[in-house]
Amino acid sequence: MLLVKADGALAGLGVARAVFAAVDPRLVWIAHAEDGTSVRSGSVAANVAGSARSILTGERVALNFVQRLSGIASLTRRFVERVAGTGAVILDTRKTTPGLRALEKYAVRCGGGRNHRTGLYDQYLVKDNHIRAAGSLTQAVERIRAVRDAALLLEIEAATLDQVREASGLAVDRVLLDNMDPATVGKALAILDAAAHQGAPVSALRPEGARRWPQVEVSGGLTLETVRPMAELGVDFLSIGALTHSAPALDLSLEIVSLG
Repeated sequence: MLLVKADGALAGLGVARAVFAAVDPRLVWIAHAEDGTSVRSGSVAANVAGSARSILTGERVALNFVQRLSGIASLTRRFVERVAGTGAVILDTRKTTPGLRALEKYAVRCGGGRNHRTGLYDQYLVKDNHIRAAGSLTQAVERIRAVRDAALLLEIEAATLDQVREASGLAVDRVLLDNMDPATVGKALAILDAAAHQGAPVSALRPEGARRWPQVEVSGGLTLETVRPMAELGVDFLSIGALTHSAPALDLSLEIVSLG
């Protein structure tokens, strides 16, 4: 049986099932929970029946996947619960394990978070290195506009209030406030909201129900202690690299309960 040894959220059960099926198609997988389920220590997530040799062959690989992915789902759920009721959305980043990005981003969704961009192809994001390489934030945005795919969001990173002011006149879709304290984030929101109220054009990409445009994302060193106060400022998104690069594995074990 796949025994849960710590409270958390599950992810990766389908991967574990696939591991055992690859080792021995005759093994029988019996799920007692689904990915995304909140579980308590002592509960049983699944049973696998069949050859003990086959089960033990797949044990470690299956556990590695489930523990890793459930750890990500569990940490994500803790962040999601911390910001409940604020309207802010928890996002992941591209700080993922090489080769495991799709699975790790899936685990974030299991925990109740949402995925930021998957690669360099599904959203424009102008960061500090791009700004330095282009010469300025405005020049970087202008270069994108020359070849822009109108179906993709255009987001820019701002590390200072001067960059926020510059961004407020560029009609971008999202502004990422990087490594700012809550007081500075509050000032940045006031700048962006004031600019929007002066009649900035509304993008066709604006989703129904969006409370502002451009939307505002906050990133940089957010923890379970600091994320709620930041969310209460009224930001739209909180992106947290730790969801995938620093999540502790959820403790599970595979226990043989009978031999037949």
